[in-house]
This record gives sequence, structure tokens and C-alpha cells, in this order.
Amino acid sequence: MIQLKRKVSYQNHTLSILLIVMTLLLSACVNKEPQKSKTSAKPNKSKTSTTEQRTEWKLPVSPPEGEFYKFAGWISDTEVLYITNVEQTSNVYRYHLLTGKSDLIYKSKYPIVTVEISPSKNYILIHSSPSSYEGLVTIIDAKGSQKLNESFPSHELEFEWNPYNESQILVTKFAEDWTFSVSLLDIENSKTKELSIPQPFIKWMNEDEIAFLNWDENKPALFAPLIGMNLDNEREKPIFPSAIHFSTFRHLIMTVTVSKQDQSKAAYSFYNQSKKEIFSFSIPQLTNFSDWLVPFYDYDENKGQFITLQPLSSGEIDSYMSGFQLVLYDVKKGSKKVIMEGLDNEPITISPSGDALLFGNSFENIIDLKAKKKYKMIKE
Repeated sequence: MIQLKRKVSYQNHTLSILLIVMTLLLSACVNKEPQKSKTSAKPNKSKTSTTEQRTEWKLPVSPPEGEFYKFAGWISDTEVLYITNVEQTSNVYRYHLLTGKSDLIYKSKYPIVTVEISPSKNYILIHSSPSSYEGLVTIIDAKGSQKLNESFPSHELEFEWNPYNESQILVTKFAEDWTFSVSLLDIENSKTKELSIPQPFIKWMNEDEIAFLNWDENKPALFAPLIGMNLDNEREKPIFPSAIHFSTFRHLIMTVTVSKQDQSKAAYSFYNQSKKEIFSFSIPQLTNFSDWLVPFYDYDENKGQFITLQPLSSGEIDSYMSGFQLVLYDVKKGSKKVIMEGLDNEPITISPSGDALLFGNSFENIIDLKAKKKYKMIKE
């Protein structure tokens, strides 16, 4: 990802965490909006960049075997991964958007819960479920060769791939009562190490440092301090005094707080590694139970562009009916561009070139960001 976690009583705080976990880890229903079955974009005559050339996407996808479950994300600019279920087993396919060909790269003898693609697209994590109390993690390369197979006693699993060292993955294991523990999975050495981390939702700051919002369950609040931790010695250090939500990208930290100028708006701030703010913007804010909704987003590190869904007005999410805009912010230039209107707040993941994105609870739509058009990936 992916993906979003926020946290006015102790019970409400626990309920919010449970709801967030379930939202992140379970697929929702498919968008019912009818779409054209195939894109037919006109070729771009410019020869300066192959990524800028317009070609034809072969849609919708027709799985060779099984029932479509969901798309997992981009493996290249012209290839995506998707999962099908065949009775109690699952298959993972690589789909070629330009040829319409599906290549089987992995067969699982257990139902697949999710598939995570590494930041470089060189590795694929497959989380399957032999039982309700066991999560099986299999790592393969982009061609399907297995690199690791590890079982974790758990009710749910959450993953955070180290973008600075892809042989490392943080694995948060949730028990049925939502207590948790965190392990560091070392792919290269095929081993795991238990870590003493006080929070389940973690991001990588650099190769050996992580960050988390340190929510205090004994003192429920709408904000929490952002803390960094060195994994070598497990020493903590404060980064920012308070935030609603945060994320990290290569050489960047993003925080979400309440706007000081307008309490009904959320303030997004981007900082460099020296903690100096380099860009910020505010959007209308929706309340969600005892906390605030942070709409889905993604970041294109190559272009320095942050793309997010944002509401048209502030208020309560249960009564909000105006849809969401898909908006692109250029962090480097400080500019803003509205791409599309009237969308639902559903997950998005941008292509390596930044020219398209997958959209939807099952990534069942593809959006051409230049043409500003949305297409259905699967027949209903």
C-alpha cells in the first residue's frame, strides 16, 4: 500500500482500532457503476518517452480459472497482479494490459487473504490462511520462484515492507481479541525476530528506524505524539508532538492534523529528513465515530506527486453524500490539480510511471490520469 489507521473513551478507541483493522484487511463490495469494457486511447505521436505513448488496454480481464477475488497492484507500468479463488485454493496471475494475457505465477493450496508487492516490484508477499488461527506468509520473486515460507499463529496479519532493504518486513500479528505482537521477518536469512514495539501500525523512516503514533489507551485522545525508534537498540525519540495520522515516503514524512486556521479542515504537511516543512495544504474534514476520516491516498516518489481523495465539505461521514474529488498535489511545485469528481472514498494505488492508478475496494477500476477516464477491469 495502501492503505489508514486512526484512533472518546477507552472503549471507543478500541472499537476504532478494530474497525480500522477490519477495513484494511477485508475486501468490501464492488463498485456497481457501469463502465466501458475496453479503453481505446489514441496513440501519442511524441517519441520522447515510451511511458507517455498511448496504447490500448485490453479490458475487461477474463480469468483463465476460478472466480475473481481482487487485484493486488502494479508489477510494472503495463502489468498488474490479480487473485482468483478456486474452491478452497487460490491462484495469482500476472495480467498484461497491452496483450490481454494472464500468466499464472503462483498456486496456493490455501485461500489467499492478500498479496503485497515490494516497493521495487521485485518481490511478492502472499498471505494465505490455512485456518482461522494461522497466517502463512510466502515470498516469491516476480517470476514466481519461492524465496521464503513462514507460518505465524494469528487471527489477522499486517505487513510493512522496508523500502530501504527489501529483505526485511515488519509483521504485526493480531490475536482474536486484537492484542498484538510485532516481528521482523528477514527474507535473506529466513528468520524472524520478535520486537518490543508498543503500537501495531508502523512505518519505516530509514533502513533501521521506524515510526509510529504512540496512542495512550489509558488517556484517550484525538491526537498522539509521533515517535521514532531505532530497531538496533529499540531507543525511542520524539519526532512531532501530535498528529491524527502520518505516513512516510523516501526522504519525506507526511502528517495529518487539524488546521489551526479552520478547525473543520484537515492539514496535510510534508517534511524533509531535517523535519523542515516543504509543502502543506488543507482539505475539508469528515468525522468518523470518535475520530476523523483520512481519505485514501498514494504518493508517486519519482514525480513527487501526492494523489488523494477529498470531500467537498466538512461534516459527519454518515450523512455526507457529495462524493469525493481525486486531487493531485505536486509536492515539489506546490501545485494542485483536480483529476476527477464524484468518486467514492476507496483505495488507490498509482502506477510506477504515475500515469494511471488502480481504484476500488478490490482495485477493480483503472483510471487514466491524463485522459481523466475510469474503466472497469472485470465484467460484473
